[in-house]
Amino acid sequence: MRIDVIAMGNLYAYSLLLVVFAGLVIVLASSEIGWRLGVRAEGHGGNNISALEQSLLGLMALMIGFTFAMALTRFESRRASVLNEANAIGTTALRARLLPEPHRTEILKLLREYAQMRVDYIPSGKSFAELRTVIDRSNAIHEALWQQIKAAAAKDNNMVPTGLFIQTLNDMIDNQGKRLSALRNSIPNIVLLSLFGITAIACGFAGYASGIEPRRTRLPVYIMGGLICGVIYVILDLDRPNVGFITISQQPMIDTASSIAAFSD
Repeated sequence: MRIDVIAMGNLYAYSLLLVVFAGLVIVLASSEIGWRLGVRAEGHGGNNISALEQSLLGLMALMIGFTFAMALTRFESRRASVLNEANAIGTTALRARLLPEPHRTEILKLLREYAQMRVDYIPSGKSFAELRTVIDRSNAIHEALWQQIKAAAAKDNNMVPTGLFIQTLNDMIDNQGKRLSALRNSIPNIVLLSLFGITAIACGFAGYASGIEPRRTRLPVYIMGGLICGVIYVILDLDRPNVGFITISQQPMIDTASSIAAFSD
């Protein structure tokens, strides 16, 4: 039972369009309820409602700005993690060419597979952190690379190329961890639920204020609710890698995979 409740509260368990559509329905329904209550009030308490409406709209604007900043920070972190990992893989491959045979050929073969895996998953529409098989294979390649360089270090007294490779291999492994951490670092669900809740309440009071006015109309309230939900869609889109219209460019990884594939060993 507890697992079901947690799943229901996890907005990332549902599609982006479904979450935004449900939020839009809730906001518009709240606006309509507020408008109908305002019509029944027949103009009473207009000043108090107007002040409360402005306060709630200000709180909603603050919440939207705060959430948008969180989403944008996470988006930039994920984009930087792709570039950093691509650079680490490329540097590792370059330093691998300094190693003696047969380790050079085996290591470059593993690095080609390692980089290509990060390109092949892109059309799947899922983020790298969601693909358990890719992560497991990457970890297996890490171990295979360590075994190769350990054998090379045991046979080669010249520690300069080996030491440089070990350093950049460690950076490559660390960058995978950083990338996975960035992908899994989403906006907390409580923040998103609070955003939808404050938006619904603010739009409800806006509908009420519109209903008690002498010239009653729903249209401005509905337009405002739709625009706010559009901004929330952008926030959710920023916070979901490889989903929606705003995606993280994988071109640095594609370029790295291509360059490693072109190595002549």
